Amino acid sequence: MFFHKNDNDSGGRAGKGRTLPLLPLRDIIVFPHMVVPLFVGREKSINALEEAMSQDKEILLAAQKKAKTNDPTPDDIFQMGTVGVIIQLLRLPDGTVKVLVEGKRRCRIERFVPHEDFFLCEVQAVDEVSSSSVEIEALMRSVQSTFETYVKLNKRIAPEMLMQVQTIDDPARLADTIVVHLTAVKLHDKQDILETTDPAKRLERLFELMNAEIEILQVEKKIRSRVKKQMEKTQKEYYLNEQMQAIQKELGERDEFKSEIQELEDRIKSKQLTEEADDRIKKELRKLKMMQPMSAEATVVRNYIDWILNLPWFDVTEENYDIDLAERILDEDHYGLKKVKERILEYLAVQALVKKLKGPVLCLVGPPGVGKTSLARSIARATGREFVRLSLGGVRDEAEIRGHRRTYIGALPGRIIQSLRKTGANNPVFLLDEVDKMSSDFRGDPASALLEVLDPEQNTQFNDHYLDLDYDLSDVMFITTANTLGDIPLPLRDRMEILELSGYTEFEKLNIAVRYLVPRQQKEAGLHEVDLEITENAIRTVIHHYTMESGVRNLEREIGSLCRKVARQVVKEGGDKTASYRIAAADVPRYLGVPKYQGNKAGETDAIGRTHGLAATVFGGTLLDCEAAIVPGKGKQLITGRLSEGMKESAQAAITYIRSRHAELGLEEDFHEKVDVHVHFPDYYPKDGPSAGITMATSIASALMRIPVRKNVAMTGEITLRGQVMPIGGLKEKTLAAHRAGIDTLLIPKENRKDLREIPKRVLKGLRVVLVEHMDQVLREALALNDPDALFSRRPRPMEYQGGKLVTFDDEASAVPQATVEGPGAQQ
Repeated sequence: MFFHKNDNDSGGRAGKGRTLPLLPLRDIIVFPHMVVPLFVGREKSINALEEAMSQDKEILLAAQKKAKTNDPTPDDIFQMGTVGVIIQLLRLPDGTVKVLVEGKRRCRIERFVPHEDFFLCEVQAVDEVSSSSVEIEALMRSVQSTFETYVKLNKRIAPEMLMQVQTIDDPARLADTIVVHLTAVKLHDKQDILETTDPAKRLERLFELMNAEIEILQVEKKIRSRVKKQMEKTQKEYYLNEQMQAIQKELGERDEFKSEIQELEDRIKSKQLTEEADDRIKKELRKLKMMQPMSAEATVVRNYIDWILNLPWFDVTEENYDIDLAERILDEDHYGLKKVKERILEYLAVQALVKKLKGPVLCLVGPPGVGKTSLARSIARATGREFVRLSLGGVRDEAEIRGHRRTYIGALPGRIIQSLRKTGANNPVFLLDEVDKMSSDFRGDPASALLEVLDPEQNTQFNDHYLDLDYDLSDVMFITTANTLGDIPLPLRDRMEILELSGYTEFEKLNIAVRYLVPRQQKEAGLHEVDLEITENAIRTVIHHYTMESGVRNLEREIGSLCRKVARQVVKEGGDKTASYRIAAADVPRYLGVPKYQGNKAGETDAIGRTHGLAATVFGGTLLDCEAAIVPGKGKQLITGRLSEGMKESAQAAITYIRSRHAELGLEEDFHEKVDVHVHFPDYYPKDGPSAGITMATSIASALMRIPVRKNVAMTGEITLRGQVMPIGGLKEKTLAAHRAGIDTLLIPKENRKDLREIPKRVLKGLRVVLVEHMDQVLREALALNDPDALFSRRPRPMEYQGGKLVTFDDEASAVPQATVEGPGAQQ
């Protein structure tokens, strides 16, 4: 007998074309030969049972498509059902009815007869195909064998059921008897079996379902077995731990744990913590007291308490507010870098006045080797703070910043908290090196995690995942370094004060070498007692021909190489430190070998189609030659030299400008249809940025007009279709590159006039800087014309600075002190 609690059910038997009351079933299919008790509560269902009892006790049992439907319609009921006979009916005190029904045979609902009190259906009996063959016999045996395997795995089926199944020789009845006991089979699958009238097909479908269920039961058995073994292992470990603790207690080792707890309590009493941290650590200590000393969780709790106690919550170092001393320290360690030094001294001055100031977040941006990292160390020394450095290059896991939660094995705080613990002070100078080299992947974005760290409004409550406590980072002075701003995410950049460190000039490199690099390398090579002189010209030779960089890192390496060569010579000569050694410019190749770089030099003669442009790279400024060639053709334009799309578009704008000025340049109106133009940049490295427009336009104009470009002229600026010259960036680096290359005339956009303040006066004195606002002025200055004023005579002359001497002066000249200005609207 199969028992099932249901809200509405009953069953019977029918002949052909009979009308029977219907009992809709929830979550159960009643098969022929199945006896099942049902609990009926719906009014219509109870009425149907009463109608059946008043007749011949036969009732139609059909399942609902959805069990949750309380008031089903004919469309909500499957068309195939079972005619059942009511064996027993019992009314319960709560108004429901318990009924025992037995399924008799399959039938199909032909139509629903309208009735107000219950469902009344006209049903048609379903004739089952009866056949006997060797195939069906084999199928029956397979099903019986599979069912035996299923019963062994499913302990909820009584073993006696196997005996009953083995005695059934009717394939239809065998399928109907077995399917009742497949409790895990879904309702729709059972309904499919009910609707299958061919016993052979029914057995095949049943065989498939049983095999699927057996596979699931076997996996469940494996899982139970594995869990049982694990539980046995855990119980064994617990028993052994208990024995070990008993032995330790006899040996007195338990007393060590008590003394450790006492030590932690004493440290908590003497340690100044935040209120939140104090509450948390006391709670964790109470948990630790109740744990066994050797348990894994006790180790986790003990480590957590140690981390909290070892952090410098309120431990700070005394700061230096002496501005003069700080300035002296910064000047001792670094040459130049005026803007950065001024910012640090401003911070110290404000700190001295208000005593409590949120730590600034400075971002030092500049090419490699200009001293960003060493400057941060000097700032720490000047302010009297501890120094801690964290390299972010290649970091791609958010947990590096925020740490891991304690639920993970081997979890630790993030590197911010780790570094503060190591330094032992809550107000260090914290250097986040290479902040532009971070990346992100599926583990998170460390740049986003840094937003909280570097925001003065948020870092008072920095929450590390491991600590799960608010930690105040507002006293920390964060300094970040980067080579380029473009690789720093905009939200992170917005939280920092950007201080740009440009490349060093030749004069600055020379001073740095004489003051810092040579003495340091002499000491490292053991020559501090030897009379060694490296002349300034020798250092200049190293700068020009053995290094190509914005900083001084390679310069120091080469000077170190010179010192080591001398050290070897000293040892060869018997280690006599009283001898004198002098390295002049001519001696440098003997020590360092063949020069590595010839340097950017201007052309020796004026050339048609070749113009000296300027570029700013991560290594500083460089001279960028542009060549243009005109050949007979059909108007094809070719631009080469590893250029970006932006530079190619600038070349198109330059060609369009020249076409618009063909009459003034003495060109035919359809010249562009008769020739091909090829613009090329010979230097083999990628080029990007909008600053070569006027350079390409000058080369193309020179090639078309067959007029040479002056060899002593270099230029930088972007061009519009109307010939306007647009401003550019990196003027300081480009001007220094022009100066190194021996250029004496530099054409720059007029709007960059304000940037001349940053260029050393020694450089400007050797240059004639011409401020241009239109391409016509560029051509008049750059081309080797017999009569420059004859070309574009109506265009006003550009402004120029020459030699630092005041020639003419206009109302804008005050923007640049001691400027030599000549241009439209000038006043004597």
